[in-house]
Amino acid sequence: MAEYKLKVTTGDMKHAGTRDNIYVILFGAEGQSERAKLDNSGIDFKAGKTRMYTVNTGSSLGKLLLVKVEKDPFFIFPEDEWYCSKIEVTTPEGDNLVFPCYRWISRGEFVELRGGKGKLASELTFKGVAGSQKKWKDIDDMKKIFRSKKTTLSEYVSQHWKEDDFFGFQFLNATNPNVIKRCSKLPPNFPVTEEMVKPFLETGTSLEREMENGNIFLCDQRIMDEIPARVKDGNPLYATAGLCLFYLNPKRKLIPIAIQLHQQPSEQNPIFLPSDSETDWLLAKLFIRSSDQIEHQAVHHLMNTHYLAEVFAVATLRCFPTIHPLYKLLIPHFRYTLHINIVGRETLLGPGGALSEVSLGVEGLTELMRRALSQMTYGSLCLPEDIAARGLESIPNFYYRDDALKLWKYINSFVEAVVEHYYTSDSNVCKDTELQEWINEIFTHGFLKNKLSGFPSCFNTMEEVVKFITMVIFRVSAQHAAVNNGQYDYNSWLPNGSLLLCKPPPTTKGQSSMQTVLDVLPDVGDTVKIVSTIWILSDKYTDVVPLGTYPEEHFDEPALKQMIKEFQAELNYLSEEIALRNSQLEVPYPYLDPALIENSVTI
Repeated sequence: MAEYKLKVTTGDMKHAGTRDNIYVILFGAEGQSERAKLDNSGIDFKAGKTRMYTVNTGSSLGKLLLVKVEKDPFFIFPEDEWYCSKIEVTTPEGDNLVFPCYRWISRGEFVELRGGKGKLASELTFKGVAGSQKKWKDIDDMKKIFRSKKTTLSEYVSQHWKEDDFFGFQFLNATNPNVIKRCSKLPPNFPVTEEMVKPFLETGTSLEREMENGNIFLCDQRIMDEIPARVKDGNPLYATAGLCLFYLNPKRKLIPIAIQLHQQPSEQNPIFLPSDSETDWLLAKLFIRSSDQIEHQAVHHLMNTHYLAEVFAVATLRCFPTIHPLYKLLIPHFRYTLHINIVGRETLLGPGGALSEVSLGVEGLTELMRRALSQMTYGSLCLPEDIAARGLESIPNFYYRDDALKLWKYINSFVEAVVEHYYTSDSNVCKDTELQEWINEIFTHGFLKNKLSGFPSCFNTMEEVVKFITMVIFRVSAQHAAVNNGQYDYNSWLPNGSLLLCKPPPTTKGQSSMQTVLDVLPDVGDTVKIVSTIWILSDKYTDVVPLGTYPEEHFDEPALKQMIKEFQAELNYLSEEIALRNSQLEVPYPYLDPALIENSVTI
């Protein structure tokens, strides 16, 4: 007999409790429990209360993966939804696992909760491989493990990951469209010559001419330079700070034409080319993609959406009374953000967390975020300025840019209408002490009073207010969707780029084989952990509030309600436009479809 102790917490908001019956099923790597009713004496699920329950099983379920919750009607009483905050489980082995919920559950509804130290979201699919230290014997073996969790795009990635044009495509339309920029002059530490790349350019042209024509682009990972990788089980892991040069060819495809895996050129740091052996070139691209994913997770996902959203949310809660119009405008965009960040810090960056075990480890990721924050500018967070600064206004097939600029425009128009309704002049902005306190707190605690960053510490005009609030809403909704929702599609196929690399990058050419690629990749158990975490981060939940949807009516004025309707109409039109475009693409870009964007950072 094995005994599982459950602590079930009901939310403390009004009407969060329920008199209905609640049932749970526990799923582990070695099996599942029977459906168990959570029933003690008295009323079990009161608002703001935590109660203890015991679930007995014939034997241990192994590593606990998932808790399935069902709300069953208790017919004497009318329907009352239940707000479940979280379920904490103590296993027979003494492990304490947290399964966050933070959502309303209706009668007859089933909810699957994932979390805790065992992050295997794919339930029993991984039985027998989770924790395995065996190395992969063949690339195609990975497809067998994850066959039940594939998506149309993840399947496409597994088939096309070796192709250069797909490698380039991902820097525009995968999970990290934030780093590539137009290159008009090669960095002095990247000594690419005309002779090296001439075979990959259009006949009769030159590298210099193509740079002048705006067809050469660069990904420079210098932000990761000299951040030491961690040691795992006595063996060092590896991450590089590379440079990758791209060419927009006459077929309007972006292809890599030169890769250097460290910042300082040397004989042991060769420039890899598409004409090198297949596995040399694959390894070079694999190291670039690995570092890109690490920077994506630490900087462009965690820091630039999750943690910034937390800064904005806390300042809003501290500085604005609930009656303030900007509180009413902003608060729906911070729904569950504090909850998910608290859980994320523990489950992703805590001991044994998936991101704590990437090549750089927690210390390395923290240093990476520290560097990124010190370099962050206001313009880099304002989409139109960022696109222009990187010289990406006209590069073709950049669907992220196309959709994101339209979203920025629609959000900006909505915010402008609200702000102009309440602030009739710039002087009203200057006199609003609560607004000035809000922006000063963000400048002080979010951007550490860095005046060189260009972030405002006060507002003098309505235009400044509109721009800043547009940036906030865009970042916590659209930008988070862009960097989060495609993670499983693009990053679950580990040969396409892994957060953890086990062998050093090549220092000479012509010495690699496919076995070298397999040796670089994580073992079976670490692959399962990484991919399972990516599945959780990309998963779709039922308690979703799409962008522009405001179920809690903070605004009573008819004029404001009309503004919301007009905003929603523009978003609906864009959703239809994106669906039509995607129907004509071999590789669709769905992540900025307004219907699929959440109003806030919730996962």
